[in-house]
Amino acid sequence: MVSLFFTELHPDLTHKRIPMLQIYNTLTKEKAPFQPLEEGKINMYVCGITVYDFCHIGHARVMVAFDVITRYLRARGWDVNYIRNITDVDDKIIKRAQENGERPDQLTDRMIEAMHDDEDKLSVLRPDREPRATAHMQDIIDMVQVLIEKGYAYAAANGDVYYRVEKFADYGKLTNKNVDELRSGARVEVQDAKESPLDFVLWKAAKPGEVSWESPWGAGRPGWHIECSAMSKCCLGDTFDIHGGGPDLPFPHHENEIAQSEAANGVKFVNTWMHAGAVRVNAEKMSKSLGNFFTIRDVLEKYDAEVVRYFLSSVHYRSYIDYSESSLKEARSALERFYQALNGVEAKPAELDNDYDARFYAAMDDDFNTPKALAVMFELVNELNTASRSGDAKAPALAAQLKQLGGILGLLQQSPDAFLQGESKAGEITPEQIEALIQQRADAKKAKDFAAADQIREDLVAQGIILKDSREGTTWFREG
Repeated sequence: MVSLFFTELHPDLTHKRIPMLQIYNTLTKEKAPFQPLEEGKINMYVCGITVYDFCHIGHARVMVAFDVITRYLRARGWDVNYIRNITDVDDKIIKRAQENGERPDQLTDRMIEAMHDDEDKLSVLRPDREPRATAHMQDIIDMVQVLIEKGYAYAAANGDVYYRVEKFADYGKLTNKNVDELRSGARVEVQDAKESPLDFVLWKAAKPGEVSWESPWGAGRPGWHIECSAMSKCCLGDTFDIHGGGPDLPFPHHENEIAQSEAANGVKFVNTWMHAGAVRVNAEKMSKSLGNFFTIRDVLEKYDAEVVRYFLSSVHYRSYIDYSESSLKEARSALERFYQALNGVEAKPAELDNDYDARFYAAMDDDFNTPKALAVMFELVNELNTASRSGDAKAPALAAQLKQLGGILGLLQQSPDAFLQGESKAGEITPEQIEALIQQRADAKKAKDFAAADQIREDLVAQGIILKDSREGTTWFREG
């Protein structure tokens, strides 16, 4: 669906004649005009989660980043086919299931349900397809067989199948890795079945008691890298527009995907590679060993989900983002400014003579520059506040414009009261208790006991509750 303001902003682009959108390509290391393979349609594949545990805040960064990208591309008029896989067979899954005393599929089903719950809370739209590795086993086996037939892979004596890295001339082109340097730095393991230490596994021979599938090379399961090559081919074909993922994936995962797919299919794999930046915690790398590892569930117990989404969108998707108490408080304060501006204004779309939409789209056309787009929205908030205070008739249209732009980022879709009052977290005063105190305050004022009324207000302020009196009564919101 084309955006409400799209035709006015980009009349030529509505018909896809001029590719104004610029995207940074990890492969070329530069921004370039984006042109899809098929007019009006974008095929995008993003590497998803290995579902052996709850998703963490780093996963949320990737989820939200590509959700914003997908929302914007659709608002801009493109038909986006968004595929994000699920890795549901892996060494970590097998190990965790054994530790839990459950079957691997029981573990993965639970974790997928938890992942979807986290996504729903963060307003992350589901991808168009979410293929699971276990449902594409024959596609994986078929691709491995093609690689063997073409001489790019071999079955080793230990039952594994490996990819011959040095046979693929372009290996390392995504991350500028040099095969000679990789070879000199590789560790050669004792009794290694590989021809070269650089070779990576495509098919793993099953160990006793492990989940496995039958193949021409015996019972086993796929290596991690081959899964995405097979699933992307199945869902999108040999070549597609955009391949995305997290900051840890360019090497070796995406480098290996390129080698597998281009060797097997004989054509270019992906036109544009995109990677989200890492999450740091108080300027340090997030890791369980440092004790600064947070699941999405941990974070949402403490912070409103839209605050977390705003925080993750407030930094450019390619830049690293620093998770900290102060960062989340800043995100809360920013969203309060938006919702306070919308509070009490009935949003009604109407034609407006301003350039906020044009500048918002220009920011997003520049490699999805969300910080710049949000800056435009803050300027719109200032005008909305001025219009509201002066009784300007265009305030409802400005409010609608703000909500429409916010919606492209997956923001500002709650009612102002719902956000500003929020859900009480553990240990916080509840809405019912607040309303009871507001009534006590009203009763005290009616009895002219102003000292008691003032004390109730001060007690609420001490708990982060701000009261706002008007002729219609008293409303309240939680201070961030």
